[in-house]
Amino acid sequence: MFKSIRLRAAVTIVLCLAALVYLAPTLTLDLPDFWKQYLPTDKIHLGLDLQGGMHLVLEVETAKAVESTLERTVGDLKENLMDKRIRFKLRERTKERDTSFEFPDVAARDAFDKLLKSDYPDLEIATSATAEGKGSVTLKINDKRAVEIKKLAVEQSLETIRNRVDQFGITEPEIIPQGIDRIIVQLPGIKDTARAKSLIGRTALLEFKLVDEEHSLDEALKGNIPEGSVVAYESRTDRTSGRRSQNPILLKGKSLMAGDALETAKVQIGDRFGQPHVSIKFNAQGAKDFDRITVENVKKRLAIILDGMVHSAPVIQERISGGQAQITGSFTMEEATDLAIVLRAGALPAPVIILEERTVGPSLGQDSIDKGTWASIIAGILILVFMVVYYRLTGLIADVALAMNMLLLLGIMAAFKATLTLPGIAGIVLTMGMAVDANVLINERIREELRLGKTPRAAIEAGYTKAFLTIFDSNVTTLVAALFLFGFGTGPVKGFAVTLTIGIAVSMFTAIVVTRIIFDHFVWNRKIQKISI
Repeated sequence: MFKSIRLRAAVTIVLCLAALVYLAPTLTLDLPDFWKQYLPTDKIHLGLDLQGGMHLVLEVETAKAVESTLERTVGDLKENLMDKRIRFKLRERTKERDTSFEFPDVAARDAFDKLLKSDYPDLEIATSATAEGKGSVTLKINDKRAVEIKKLAVEQSLETIRNRVDQFGITEPEIIPQGIDRIIVQLPGIKDTARAKSLIGRTALLEFKLVDEEHSLDEALKGNIPEGSVVAYESRTDRTSGRRSQNPILLKGKSLMAGDALETAKVQIGDRFGQPHVSIKFNAQGAKDFDRITVENVKKRLAIILDGMVHSAPVIQERISGGQAQITGSFTMEEATDLAIVLRAGALPAPVIILEERTVGPSLGQDSIDKGTWASIIAGILILVFMVVYYRLTGLIADVALAMNMLLLLGIMAAFKATLTLPGIAGIVLTMGMAVDANVLINERIREELRLGKTPRAAIEAGYTKAFLTIFDSNVTTLVAALFLFGFGTGPVKGFAVTLTIGIAVSMFTAIVVTRIIFDHFVWNRKIQKISI
């Protein structure tokens, strides 16, 4: 029995020392150099409600993703029809964003149907009409494919936003889906909320288009826009006054390249004016396409467009075969950095809108910490005093176990890099009560056995044996509830479930193992004949 006590005591001491090692960075910032080099330095992270920050509920406009897919597919279908010399007329989209084709005769319509069936399984005919030998059809994405596109748009948006936030440098963000088309974003510690919203919500659709220099911009601004061209606006900043203006520019509608051809993007400082710009590098296929585009369009202007805004439209002086380009536009360093981040993370497959925004100030978070800390201290003191008054020296053993419970709980949270929230503090306070609850059951059993006239050794043995199943049952049922809270809850509910789950496991250990070590030491080693209970 003595060896068993020593072994159990050794394991307990090792666990407590490990908890102290992981908890030390949270307790103090003044760590020695050797500690920073060889031992853990991560501390317990505070949640949004404790250190302040931003809570956003975003909605992905999945219908726009379906529209974009329809637009790209119809564009490919149009070129295919032209290559196969099938006569048609493309009508403007309706308000429902459908696309209609008109055919001059039955032969053209039959050829179209055959091509649609063989090469475009995602498209289906929404409406069809025939009059005077002419036929017309309205196309749409079929329902099954539309559901897949919407689901994929949410998944891609989630990953893209997560990549942007990670590169922004926010510690312990929480980005999770909610429902069918919503995303919850929690950014603890964020101070520049406007910049964060811009970074998260920007679509970042990068395109390369040629400037239409063959037609009149003035006529286009009057409403006479040439077929196949579009009017866009170029953002310019006056170097003297710093004022930013938007100047119209006529572009050809066809996009020669898109942002999916990018490999990386980074901020660099120009040699001439010291202005920051974004240097982009294309992937292998993108480099080949960019090389071909510059060869075919020397002495023409190539516009670089982000989310419909032209950032620059330089003249292609010669062939560019290195697979690199620059986006200039009189950026500030912050603007250039954010642009590089969104380009590296990729474009959102569909626009997102902010449905709900909550901001928690740092002072409010500190007030929550202070109140939560005092609540924990007061609860702990009351429990300690009650146990000593009611159970005497046996209650003191329970107090030792409770202190060890808190040490192990916080140490495990630090080791697993858990985030402490205000509900998490509530979970810690609840854990205190559950930890001593097990000791109350054991102590009451020991009292009953002593009243029956048993020796201290037999009373302790019977007390732990008979109370174990009750303790185990109550803790397991609570653990199941905590696991369901973690699985189905979000944000604060999860924080409560995490601390409660860890607290249950630790309280079982301290109530059954640690207190038993102390009792066994006094009964077997000190040979006590009376228990103060």
